[in-house]
Amino acid sequence: MSEIETGTRPKRTRKQKVAALPQTQPAAPHSLARKPAAEETPAAVAALVGPKGSKPKTAAMKPVEPTVVALKPAPPKAAKAKGAKAVASAVPPRERKSLKTKLLAQAAPPEPAPVEIPVVVPVKKKASARKASQSKAARAAPSKAAPAKAPVKPAPKKPAIPAEPHVAQMTPAPSLIAPLPLAMPQPLAAPQPPASEKAKPASPKAAAGEAAAMSLPDFGALSQNLAKLVEQGGKAAAAYFKPYEEGHTNPDLAEHVEDAVKTFGHVAEHWISDPQRAIEAQTTISAPMLELWSHTLRKMSGEPTEPVRAPDPSDKRFADPEWNRNPIYDFLRQAYVITTDWANDMVTRADTLEPFEREKAGFYLRQIAGAISPSNFIATNPELLRTTIEQSGENLVRGMQMFAEDLEAGKGQLKIRQSDASKFVLGRDMAATPGKVVLRNDLMELIQYTPTTETVFKRPLLIVPPWINKFYVLDLNPEKSFIRWAVSQGLTVFVISWVNPDERHAQKSFEDYMREGILTALDAIETATGERKVSTVGYCVGGTLLAIALAYMAAVGDDRITSSTFLTTQVDFRDAGDLKLFVDQVRIKAIEEKMRETGYLEGSKMATAFNMLRPNELIWSYVVNNYLKGKEPMPFDLLAWNSDSTRMPAANHSFYLRNCYLENNLTQGRLDFAGKRLDLKDVKIPVYHLATKEDHIAPARSVFTGAGYFGGEVKYVLAGSGHIAGVVNPANKPKYQYWSGPAVAGTYEDWVAEATETPGTWWGDWVGWLTAQAPERVPAREPGGGKLTPLCDAPGEYVRVKA
Repeated sequence: MSEIETGTRPKRTRKQKVAALPQTQPAAPHSLARKPAAEETPAAVAALVGPKGSKPKTAAMKPVEPTVVALKPAPPKAAKAKGAKAVASAVPPRERKSLKTKLLAQAAPPEPAPVEIPVVVPVKKKASARKASQSKAARAAPSKAAPAKAPVKPAPKKPAIPAEPHVAQMTPAPSLIAPLPLAMPQPLAAPQPPASEKAKPASPKAAAGEAAAMSLPDFGALSQNLAKLVEQGGKAAAAYFKPYEEGHTNPDLAEHVEDAVKTFGHVAEHWISDPQRAIEAQTTISAPMLELWSHTLRKMSGEPTEPVRAPDPSDKRFADPEWNRNPIYDFLRQAYVITTDWANDMVTRADTLEPFEREKAGFYLRQIAGAISPSNFIATNPELLRTTIEQSGENLVRGMQMFAEDLEAGKGQLKIRQSDASKFVLGRDMAATPGKVVLRNDLMELIQYTPTTETVFKRPLLIVPPWINKFYVLDLNPEKSFIRWAVSQGLTVFVISWVNPDERHAQKSFEDYMREGILTALDAIETATGERKVSTVGYCVGGTLLAIALAYMAAVGDDRITSSTFLTTQVDFRDAGDLKLFVDQVRIKAIEEKMRETGYLEGSKMATAFNMLRPNELIWSYVVNNYLKGKEPMPFDLLAWNSDSTRMPAANHSFYLRNCYLENNLTQGRLDFAGKRLDLKDVKIPVYHLATKEDHIAPARSVFTGAGYFGGEVKYVLAGSGHIAGVVNPANKPKYQYWSGPAVAGTYEDWVAEATETPGTWWGDWVGWLTAQAPERVPAREPGGGKLTPLCDAPGEYVRVKA
């Protein structure tokens, strides 16, 4: 330890003072940044080492180049007892001779140029040639100092102790001794990547990402945005609590939480009740987590490693390169995958639970896993963090503003905007196929479309859409419109547009929807066209209504419907998919109590249920994009339609939930409807039954099972994609394929194994099947046929009513 550090200063000779100069003891890194003390200035140094009794010289002196001197490291603390002699011995005799002269030469004029003090960097002795060259350079250095006195006998050699880390050591000059300006510290060098990674050139995208990650926000703008964020947060809180202040409560969340806790408790009981199973569960999660910890340490040290558990490559939540490049984000990503996979495995293997209970646990687990993903939080999502820094928090202000607006639109519940619906106008951008409303009653408007061919098929077509959505899913735009395409094929197309009900329709039952909907439409079609025989298409729950109407008509001898097409329609609900998890006695009673207050079920309830079937795609991706990135969603016609929800009358919805989802009465021969006991075996007409491969609402297996209950010839077809995209697969730009095959018999897996895949849409296959039954053509018909007076242009008035 130096004398400055110990605080002692014994009397010293001039030789000791020379030996104790700063060159022999490198300063600590922090000392370079401070202002030099008075005793460390060149003038003070000259005064210390000048001739005995002489005064310090202040006259201008010829500058002398500093001699390159490789000094030995300072002696260890234990050698301090040797005094100044031991310190002075660290200077080689040949170099000690000119040291005093050089220091005197540096006593510059009163206002000298910035002085550079040679900083000695300890180096290892590598070769005698280098040592010889350094010694030769030291001898050859010019010197005008007085002759040196007799050399001091060097002290015994002590084990060398490396000097403290020195700033100059990080950036040495070519001569290994870097003269640094006094009080001008150099930054520490950044850690260098391993050679294997260093050799790889960084892509422009990666370089841009690193530059963005190192940028700093505009702190002035950030403070202003934080104030705006608090203001918008207050508006969001007011929108959330407004229904509670008005006396309206929302018990749905509490009911879901209570049911989820109870369900997970049953799963935990299965694993904890048996010690062996408990140990197995613990081992299953701890082993990969320990492996991940080791993987992360190796990655932080620069060692190339393979992921322990990488997410699905198609998972867009972890698409940013930083999730893989940064060890911390990589750890969060893999830990999330390991944990969610383990939890899913625990639910799947809980074989002591009832199948329904396991399915419900899996559903709730998907909701929780989607919510806790590290991609949903600013601190754990590199893309969100980068965006927030780049925009100084302005993205959060925009997001909070949209959050407050969506809470207000949902009357205290978050109604996530999935598309910019302002870009679409009904009758212009969507639902734009020309036609007329030819009939209207309390439940529906009947639309007849204007023909585009000189002749049309004699047999008209009636489409029965679902009432839980609006009909124009089949008429999104001219390119995607199934209705427009069917008209272009020479079909006379009629479509039911259901009313968006309110409290006036509370007692409208399932039977009313059949009588005032389907049966009334058949009467109007006969009036407008003169045709008694009609083909029908039923979509989703509209298809379920149509199937019940067909069974009723068979029971009463009504044969006006000659063929029927079902699009993603269930008539058997044993394998009804995730929607069945919302239906049990307790849940139905709660829904019925809620509907008694208003006379209907809010459309947002069903919209939320559908979104929960795919939480990552339909909920959390929009939460991140809208409320954290602050981006307005892109205009997308399908999502604009999806957000245009409808209400459901209390009586109708209660009948549907109880008789279909809860009790499955239709296919079991137990459905008493309109005074008749119904049986689908009585339906003998040809049936075209379309399912979609990735359907979460009407699973393909469930549709296949239901198709086997009809009494006539059934053609089962499986389309690619899901509940909407698989149906709306336009003929001019098809995205998906379809499978057709043998008759409906055996198991769904057996049918799929024998089915034939065909590229493109199913539309052409269907129209060929339909027109082959009645190929006769007649002159094109105008809407109303001169018998029904058109009331307004398509798409009518009912479709414009917002929930």
